[in-house]
Amino acid sequence: MRPGSWRVGTVRWLKFNLVGAIGIAVQLTVLIALISGLHVDYLAATALAVEAAVVHNFFWHERFTWADRPRRNRLLRCLKFNLTTGAVSILGNIALMELLVGIWRLPYLAGNLAAITLCSLANFAISDRIVFVRDPGTAQRECRLDT
Repeated sequence: MRPGSWRVGTVRWLKFNLVGAIGIAVQLTVLIALISGLHVDYLAATALAVEAAVVHNFFWHERFTWADRPRRNRLLRCLKFNLTTGAVSILGNIALMELLVGIWRLPYLAGNLAAITLCSLANFAISDRIVFVRDPGTAQRECRLDT
């Protein structure tokens, strides 16, 4: 482990959670609007609300959480983000909502908050290791400096 890397990881984790908290507000706002305002089925509304949060989170993670990482191939990175963390979020949220709301009859907002919480750890690891990867040349130089 590089000196000070725990500090960088901790700050990144805090930034990830700040963006995620705002994303939760986006998701819940869209969910409430779709279910209460437009009377969309709770599972379809969940998928749409999660996608709104995923798009929001991608742009903020790129500019804030992983701002130190290369920004090349933004479209490819956005696609990777959607296919990885987006898939974990959408599939995880729908499956957990079906369990928590559909089967266990929890209120839909409580079920959605629980689903968001359970999916966030996997999404941080995926984002850090797959989506917002360091430039390989930079990583190799850092390793040589540490030895």
